[in-house]
Amino acid sequence: QVQLAESGGGSVPAGGSLRLACVVPDVICSNSGMAWFRQAPGTDREGVATIDSGGRTSYADSVKGRFTISRDCAKNTLFLQMNSLKSEDTAMYYCAAGGPRYLRLVYLVSDYNYWGQGTQVTVSS
Repeated sequence: QVQLAESGGGSVPAGGSLRLACVVPDVICSNSGMAWFRQAPGTDREGVATIDSGGRTSYADSVKGRFTISRDCAKNTLFLQMNSLKSEDTAMYYCAAGGPRYLRLVYLVSDYNYWGQGTQVTVSS
């Protein structure tokens, strides 16, 4: 059973930045699509950003221009750089791996085989 591990969450004021990291086994990191999802209380888990096995990326409209997904498979790590944070970004953030090798523009929870436990991001207005 592969378990991913996120870190980097915390509490920041609106306009601040955070960088999330997720440890991913190297064979999964370089051969599958990966993503960040988030879930606020009372809502469904939603896709935030994805990166495919070729390094191509896509973003939800709500974070485009503010968030950047990247990976360093030599260090077994997936990243999410979050800038200009807003109160509506407050949620539990999850990394996901083992997804489609080629970029998908629709983010489905069911597309990913491996998940982390989540890291809380709280943005105060």
